[in-house]
Amino acid sequence: MKINCIIVEDEPTARKLLEKYIADCPSLQLVKSCKNAFEASEVLNQAEIELIFLDINMPKLSGLAFYKSLTKRPYVIFTTAYPQYAIEGFELDAVDYLLKPFPFERFLKSVNKALSIFQQPIPLGNNNGFLILKSDKKLYRVEIKELLYLEAFGDYIKVHCTDKSIIVHDTLQGLLDQLPDQDFIRIHKSFAIALHKIDHIEGNLVHLENVTVPIGQTYRAEFFNLIKA
Repeated sequence: MKINCIIVEDEPTARKLLEKYIADCPSLQLVKSCKNAFEASEVLNQAEIELIFLDINMPKLSGLAFYKSLTKRPYVIFTTAYPQYAIEGFELDAVDYLLKPFPFERFLKSVNKALSIFQQPIPLGNNNGFLILKSDKKLYRVEIKELLYLEAFGDYIKVHCTDKSIIVHDTLQGLLDQLPDQDFIRIHKSFAIALHKIDHIEGNLVHLENVTVPIGQTYRAEFFNLIKA
């Protein structure tokens, strides 16, 4: 597997070194090497980035401030020459903290830590508020609050989010067992919905934002009992 990553580093020498290190790691795919946080922000809005190599001490906007500002945060490995920032970096659940200058061996150790996270997908019902979905040999980070509904077909589930859909090899009940009971419910043999995304209910149809999902007769009583309708 390859992890899509970016570099955010204002020092040309440090940036070139990271580019070389990443090129020597077959598990990494460098999408963009950015000179500052503003350039990185544009990349994050255009591509699915899973890991950031992020310098902390940068002009105008520090790496820490930039990472805190993100609503959808990829995993991060902080890089800096200042050890005093390490505690704050780890408080942001950083994968690792590389103190400059660092050799390739130390860099590789950080990459292996990241790989171990991606190779052991996080359960959907986790306290981090997001999930990792494996689809088409890629890993996607999805915020649970962005889920609209799950749609089953055969041995696959189509996970519908507010901005995209992802197909995963699983069962509907298998995914539901890992989701918070108070937030998600099965309303049809082929559909489960996020309760917090309901706009309105009309007859046997649930309207979720701009999508309509049918209520199956078998699940009708339990559903209406849950929402006390």
